[in-house]
Amino acid sequence: MTTSVTPAQAAPRSSSPRRARSGGTRRGEGTAGWLFVSPVILILGIFLFVPVLMALWVSFSDWSGRGSPLSPSVGFVGLDNYAAVTTAGGLPTRDFGIALRNNAWYVLLVVPLQTAIALMLAVFVSRRMLRGRGFFRTAFYFPSVTSSVAITVLWLFLFSFAGPVNAIIQWFGGTGPNWLNDPRGIVHVALGNVGLATGPDWLTSNRFLGISWWEWTAGPSIAMFALILMAVFTTSGTFMLLFIAALQNVGYELTEAAMMDGANAWQRFWRITLPQLRPTLFTVITLGLIGCWQVFDQIYTGTQGGPAKTTVTPAYLSYTAAFQNQNWGIGAAIAFMLFLIIIVFTIFQRWVLRDRPVSKRRIRAYQPRSAKEAVR
Repeated sequence: MTTSVTPAQAAPRSSSPRRARSGGTRRGEGTAGWLFVSPVILILGIFLFVPVLMALWVSFSDWSGRGSPLSPSVGFVGLDNYAAVTTAGGLPTRDFGIALRNNAWYVLLVVPLQTAIALMLAVFVSRRMLRGRGFFRTAFYFPSVTSSVAITVLWLFLFSFAGPVNAIIQWFGGTGPNWLNDPRGIVHVALGNVGLATGPDWLTSNRFLGISWWEWTAGPSIAMFALILMAVFTTSGTFMLLFIAALQNVGYELTEAAMMDGANAWQRFWRITLPQLRPTLFTVITLGLIGCWQVFDQIYTGTQGGPAKTTVTPAYLSYTAAFQNQNWGIGAAIAFMLFLIIIVFTIFQRWVLRDRPVSKRRIRAYQPRSAKEAVR
């Protein structure tokens, strides 16, 4: 028995190879798309990619800052600028080590604190029974839209020796430190209070990037700790909005089902809500890492790297090396090493937050008895 195929039925089959060859787009759509995005590509190429490539060349050259870095008088020095801040052992190496130590402690404290506080605020203002949710969302977000220079000036007033913060501490019977002029590390201060004023020989004698491991463990200085509090205060509101948007997409049916199964509030949050926030958590941590490693304006406006270089960051060190000391190659080298540090941390936290396969033990825990025997 034979069946006949009409032309109308055969037409879609004959046109499918052409669709596959064209990538699912009509004729001319690809050209039109490139035409529309070409102005943006041109602008990014002129004002972003070309300067980045020129800065990369400067990091490998002996450019003095005068004339064009592409002129024949500018020589290629290879990795000399990178070696000057990593292996030479001079003042640039020590300054880079101090800047990395300061920024590492800054990242270690700011990123977890701002992420946790932003998530806590988002959960708080997303409660259905909360009255005035719009007011609280605006109040928590307001510091994020305020100028960083204005916030820094306000912080200099609040944390001055005779400022309101020390006045509150004195009102409770304590004595506040000279916040923005105290170079002592908070870890060393805490150890000194229990009698450990000096470190062991294996920490004080061994060095990395020009400073001893005992100095690496000093913790952020009291001045840097004040800036850490400012960073958490000004950035938590921005990340709160990201978590609010993510919480609105969390299925309430799963939460109700967990309540019916007897799960308490913490179990519902840890087992149901938080796993669904993993993409947003990755975004928040990534943006936090980038922002913390690039901190500059608070340092430039507030402390200028003091006291005793305990608030110097790699971004501020790159600025001073290039624009103040006229060491343009070293300044560009620091900037690109900072870029590599950000890439490494981003890849690492992406690996930590990756989706892991469910183990067979957990699968068996949620299967009926007959299914468990089949798996075995």
